[in-house]
Amino acid sequence: MTQRGSVVAFAVLATAAFLTLEPAAARGHAKGTPDLDARVRAFLERTRGDWRDMNVPYEDGKVLHDLIVRKGFKRGLEIGTSTGHSGIWMAWAMSKTGGKLVTIEIDEPRYREAIRNFEAAGVAPFVDARLADAHALVKELPGPFDFVFSDADKDWYTQYFKDLDGKLAVGGCFTAHNVLDGFGGIQAFLDYVRARPNYETTIDRSSRSGISVSCKVR
Repeated sequence: MTQRGSVVAFAVLATAAFLTLEPAAARGHAKGTPDLDARVRAFLERTRGDWRDMNVPYEDGKVLHDLIVRKGFKRGLEIGTSTGHSGIWMAWAMSKTGGKLVTIEIDEPRYREAIRNFEAAGVAPFVDARLADAHALVKELPGPFDFVFSDADKDWYTQYFKDLDGKLAVGGCFTAHNVLDGFGGIQAFLDYVRARPNYETTIDRSSRSGISVSCKVR
């Protein structure tokens, strides 16, 4: 899910407004309900074998969903939307915690398909989708965030982490995909986050690609 290229000036909301966003439940959208849960679950099962364009596998989406729900995260950021599979899982989780997910994609056709998928799955009220270059937008977003999922250009993971470190709340977690797949830049990223004295980093190996989870402890 590459985020390289020039900024696409479309559907990028005022970044300062993110701090004042109310949880979706407070803006008239019910928190996770049996009807929404059934709709999302049915969509994910129906499309389980259809995801391409470097979307995460079903099992990895579930890992992200369960982490968000377990820790009660409400202010999420995804770097690399693709066509929305991981975003659906995370937005579904945010519907249960009363939160919202900001997700960034640079490729317009993938972005537009993701929007359609969010709507079809029923999680659109819990997503703030941005069509933009994450290299630039991540630096501009004010935060704070309590959950980040990085699944864009792997050689930029360390820079994304550096740009977001000061915006991540204590107790929050920075997660990254494909850390067991041998991509360039991954080892340097893991070495960097493991050396941070105020983070605890583990790797969830239930994901065949590996998801690193770096939680800010102080």
